[in-house]
Amino acid sequence: MKPPLVQGYEVVIGFETHAQLSTQSKIFSRAPTAFGAEPNTQACAVDLALPGTLPVMNLGAVERAIELGLALGSRIAERSVFARKNYFYPDLPKGYQISQFEIPVVQGGEVSFMLGDEKKTVRLVRAHLEEDAGKSLHEDFIGQSGIDLNRAGTPLLEIVTEPDMRSSDEAVAYAKKLHEIVTWIGICDGNMQEGSFRCDANVSVRKPGAALGTRREIKNLNSFKFMQQAIDYEVRWQIEEIEDGRAIQQATVLFNPDTGETRAMRTKEDAADYRYFPDPDLPPLVIGRDWVERVRSQMVELPWVMAARFCADYGLPEYDAATLTQSRAMAAYFEATAKACGQPKLASNWIMGEVSAFLKRQQIEIGDTELPSANVLGRLILKIVGGTISNAIGKALFQELCDGSRSWAQDFATIDSDLEAIIDAKGLRQMNDSGALEAIIDEVLAANAKNVEEFKAGNAKAFNALVGQAMKASKGKANPAQVNELLKQKLA
Repeated sequence: MKPPLVQGYEVVIGFETHAQLSTQSKIFSRAPTAFGAEPNTQACAVDLALPGTLPVMNLGAVERAIELGLALGSRIAERSVFARKNYFYPDLPKGYQISQFEIPVVQGGEVSFMLGDEKKTVRLVRAHLEEDAGKSLHEDFIGQSGIDLNRAGTPLLEIVTEPDMRSSDEAVAYAKKLHEIVTWIGICDGNMQEGSFRCDANVSVRKPGAALGTRREIKNLNSFKFMQQAIDYEVRWQIEEIEDGRAIQQATVLFNPDTGETRAMRTKEDAADYRYFPDPDLPPLVIGRDWVERVRSQMVELPWVMAARFCADYGLPEYDAATLTQSRAMAAYFEATAKACGQPKLASNWIMGEVSAFLKRQQIEIGDTELPSANVLGRLILKIVGGTISNAIGKALFQELCDGSRSWAQDFATIDSDLEAIIDAKGLRQMNDSGALEAIIDEVLAANAKNVEEFKAGNAKAFNALVGQAMKASKGKANPAQVNELLKQKLA
């Protein structure tokens, strides 16, 4: 499939993503990484670059880099090197950033995802370890800036792609998939508002078949919505500049969500401008095959592997399996629900339907205490399957059960008896008595002679109207299957 064109131009996008690693301490010191502390209370002598201090590599940061490489089919370098990236910002205490340049720890790999019905694959160049800088504070000061070095030295994994994406839709889909992967394997909490997952988009345009255009880098995109808006605006701006006869200048730009526009911040540096050289304070990072295999053995089941298992073990369609494995919490909730009811497809339908709708309305996550446990949902599904309550009443009852104040037992027998007590107390038990149902249907037929005539004249919708009237007369408690069968017999 040919890439889409915008006003006759092909869009070319590459990504650099900074994923903050989920270690308790910083990459080269023992200072904590917790978010939200008072300024400069989590910066030790190493982070402040005081004379005589030396960096010591964080083992956990290395293992998280290995995990990502294994998840994305990358090559884990047996020997990688740390370098000094030289530039001056007020919030960079050393006057350089410890990063990796020529020999990164993770090399190659790919991220695959679905865009509509089409599978897309973005190739990775590398993922390298580095330390974060501090933060300049401007809002609370008049005519001056403050410096908070709490973030200085926080471990980052910078994930760099080839320029493989051809639209903002594709770029956002890639970013969401990468976010899903790093949070799934637990190397990053993915909190974009707190800066744990920050994306930089390199955007250029060109005529089809022409050489790559000059790129501009949109920095620090911290929401998928703003990411799409920023890329779309930048594409339009670059095309207008070219059409007006002006050349694009390589630059770093920022996106203003209030105006919906990008704004140049500075001319874009090249690698030579940073004067990289190996850091003399850090020896090469050597990763043996036994270390890699030990990390592999401890990794969680990957989402695409789990999705394939859901199809094989539970007989789920690929769409269901892909939806349920968008997060580890949802996948675990599904498996527990399926175990509780023995009806995996029904469990899938409920989680993708009623459960997801409730979470969206309440703006909560699947682990929130307001949501009934998987055991409760599983046994509720069994009440519907067994004919105790109708599906419609089951859905209404589920909404009532979405209340974290109710205390539920863990064993199935107690949950069953508690559900039975609620059903009886509220008068929700399904009517399965054929005699009582037949009496209701006789009344409905007598009161809806017109619908009866229309059905006998060939109008199938009239039958549905009669079913609806019967369900209404029973206050939704009639067994729908029995109602359909009795109506068919009487109208034959």
